[in-house]
Order: sequence, then structure tokens, then C-alpha cells
Amino acid sequence: MSDIAKLQIGDNSYEFPLVKGTENEVAINIKTLRSATNGVITIDPGYKNTGSCESAITFLDGEKGILRYRGYTIEELAEKADFLEVAYALIFGDLPTKEQLEKFHNDIKSKSVVDDDVKKIVDAFPKTAHPMGVISSLTSALTAFNPSSVNVDSEEDMYNSVVKIMGKFPVLVAWTLRKKQGLPLNYGSKSLGYVENILKMMFEQPNEDYVINPIIKNALDKLLILHADHEQNCSTSTVRIVGSSHAGLFASLSAGISALWGPLHGGANQAVLEMLEAIKEDGGDTKKYMAKAKDKNDPFRLMGFGHRVYKNFDPRATIIKKAADDVLNELGVEDPILDIARGLEQEALNDPYFVDRKLYPNVDFYSGIIYRAMGIPVEMFTVMFALGRLPGWISQWKEMRLKKEPIGRPRQIYTGENERPFIEIEKR
Repeated sequence: MSDIAKLQIGDNSYEFPLVKGTENEVAINIKTLRSATNGVITIDPGYKNTGSCESAITFLDGEKGILRYRGYTIEELAEKADFLEVAYALIFGDLPTKEQLEKFHNDIKSKSVVDDDVKKIVDAFPKTAHPMGVISSLTSALTAFNPSSVNVDSEEDMYNSVVKIMGKFPVLVAWTLRKKQGLPLNYGSKSLGYVENILKMMFEQPNEDYVINPIIKNALDKLLILHADHEQNCSTSTVRIVGSSHAGLFASLSAGISALWGPLHGGANQAVLEMLEAIKEDGGDTKKYMAKAKDKNDPFRLMGFGHRVYKNFDPRATIIKKAADDVLNELGVEDPILDIARGLEQEALNDPYFVDRKLYPNVDFYSGIIYRAMGIPVEMFTVMFALGRLPGWISQWKEMRLKKEPIGRPRQIYTGENERPFIEIEKR
């Protein structure tokens, strides 16, 4: 392959260099396109064919169902690592040694106390407030309590900012849930692991000790790992483009949370449960809804099946399916919603229409089932997604700032009115 791409516009020919990634991905570097062609740009709605950066964090091949963080396969990470190890690898580049992991965890715990005035902000929200709006606001509010900007050229400054948000964010997540449920706002314990503390802070009742269920802990650990990063998706791109203006880490993360809120992105697992609720209200006939999903003239959409990136199968779904089965078996939950979910799953896995089109249950389908079984309300699902995605956002922000990437500034093609005269209001 030539290392040059040629572009013909009218009678003029232009050459642009090709960029090749370590996984043999190829891009045309068009950063000189406007200057070389006297103003010509590309247009790519949704940026589906546009690379916004070069990144060494996550590799994703949707055709082959491959997902790797820093070169480590998602299958091995989910089987052999815990969430904090994965977070460290994403943020700092390599899996930690035992000593590095212990220090990382201790430093996170030392920074996990949130200024008590933040509780006043939590109290100001009505119980009806959507948890994603609450967590986005609380994350942004951290900026007010930590006003000094991060010196990205200082490893110590950068590290301190990382452990600070890794410590405080789970507290804010737990407080968001507990506010909605009318429970007192609490903290974790320095004797517990990172994921164990998340469970304790979320579910501990004021009149009893919380006992960690290892199967629930294992399932949550895996869910957080599977959601930890996913290349240049909507929320991650938002974090990077906000951060490119040199906005701080907390402000950039708050923007990413808002982007994640949408039903086409992080809200997908909530949409799954809302669909299951609708099927239940209509009698719970899964065969009827599978037929509706296959009918091109029916507006019904089967949520949680297939994926816009993975064209074969979602490798994360393969991993989390077993965890979902373990959780349901362990808890023995009797819930018609979960029965409907299992019915849809079995029919889709055996129906030639879905099998031929590779419309398999995806990670959103199984994560919704697990969260439902654990007793997490549906409107908190996307907050849990944000909790898992936190280290990915941090790593992407950190990479972007250290590489001193320019401020994001997409172009446009103007299609409005040409110049026209102003008409006085009396004559309009």
C-alpha cells in the first residue's frame, strides 16, 4: 500500500499522508486540506468515518468482536483482574504491581471524603430529580470545592486529581441513590475493597451491618470492567473535546456524564427495562413481541439486541451472560420482568431471523437484568454505567492533555440564507 492518498478536485490533484495504527488501521491525514485546497473541507455527519485523535488506550474491532484495554483482552481482564486493576491500567498504561495497586487503593481511600457542604447540594434536589442530572451536577460542583487547576505537566498533580475523583465519585453515586430512597448519606470503610465499598455505600441499611455477597460483588466488578472504556464514543469524545479547551477534569467529566445520559448511549440499559415493563403491561407475550420486532412495518424496536459497533457479537455480552445467570440463581428473585427477559433471550438465541442477522443480546440487555435483580432502580442504571466508565474518561482526558491536542473545532457547510437587507420592524 502506498503511504499517500490522492484527492482529485476538478483539474487539481492533492496528496495527503496516510497514518497507520499498530493494529493496521489506516487513516488519511487531512489536517492541511483547507489550506492546500483553498477552503475545501470534508463533511461526515456523526463523525462515523472521521478519526478525531490517535490513542493508545482502547482497541475495538466491531467486525471481529474484539475489545482490548491497553492491549489486554477484555476476556482476560474480566476473568483475572478486578475493577481497580483495570482502572489503573487504563489510566497509567500497564497493569499495576501488587505494591502499586495497594498504594493506588490507599490513596483513593484517603481522598474519598467529600466536603460536607456537598450534602447541602444533595438535599436541595427533590427526590423526583433524575439521578443522571444529580450526578452530573454533583461532579461539576466538585470543581467549586477543588478550585485549583491541574498542572498536567506534573505527575504528582495529575495523580492526585485521579485518586481524588476515583475516591469521591462512588460516594456521589451512592448518595444519589440514597437520596432517592430516603436513606442517610454514608461512607465506605477503609477495611473494604473498592467495589465492596460501592455496594456497602449503596445498600447498607442504617439499622444493620451490610454483608457482602461475593456473587453480587463479582457481577458488579465485571460490569464495571466491561463498561470501563469503549474507544471514541459519544461521551468519551465529549470529555476530550471539553477538555481540549483546557477545562478541568471534573468539568470535563460532568460534560461526559450529560452525554452518556441519552437513550442512544448510556441510557440503553434503562430503555431495555422500560421495554420489558411495557411487554409485561401488555400481557407478557414474548412471542408476540418477537414477531413485532421482525415486522418491518411495525414501529416496535427490540432494545438490548445487536450493537451499532459490534457487527458479529458483543464480546462483553458473552462475559456478562454468565454473571447474570449466577446473580439470578443466587438471589432466586421472583420477578415477571426478569422472566420476560429470559424468554426474549432464549427466543432470540434460537430464532433464525435473529441468529442470521447476528442480533444477539448485548451488554445493555444483561446489565439491565443484573441491576434489576440487585435492587437498583431503573433510573440509576445509567449512573452505574458512568461509574464504570469513569477510569476510561479519566485516561482519555489525561492522554489528550499530555499530548497537547489542539482545541476541538469542527467545521460546517453553511446552507442558510445569503446576505440580505435588514427590514425595519414596522415594515415586516
